[in-house]
Amino acid sequence: MKLEFYVNNQQVSLEIEDNEMLVDVLRERLGLTGTKISCREGECGSCTVWLDEKPVNSCILPAAKAQGRHVITIEGLGNLESPHIVQEQIARFGATQCGYCTPGYVMAAAALLRDHPHASHDEIMQGLSGNLCRCTGYTRIIAAVESLVDSSVEIPLPKELR
Repeated sequence: MKLEFYVNNQQVSLEIEDNEMLVDVLRERLGLTGTKISCREGECGSCTVWLDEKPVNSCILPAAKAQGRHVITIEGLGNLESPHIVQEQIARFGATQCGYCTPGYVMAAAALLRDHPHASHDEIMQGLSGNLCRCTGYTRIIAAVESLVDSSVEIPLPKELR
């Protein structure tokens, strides 16, 4: 089937298999390898992307569901030259070791803070509950996210979506 959608504000059109998952299209067809694959069951959050600004597990989302919609990956949120504020805080707090879960955490945290800038500790814990980290534990990740709560820093959408 033909899939036409937007990825990081770029229109994409390609032929896909009916059973192809969004994460595979992003990584294998489009070369956007920042989105990780770990469980393929929607349990770990490593594959988190935004679909129409909402965090989703791309490992269990059929690519066909993205038809005509907007997908933002970690590459679209920020990069080395222009990191997103959540990426900066994750780095500043040393909240990563192997880094495999980091893109998913960043995507989930950015959406959470964008939608709930005054999130409580419990709301942050709930908002990140779909993301697992096997290396760091969660203390530094939570501290990095909490450092942005009630700050004067705006949690922006990627500049392409403003």
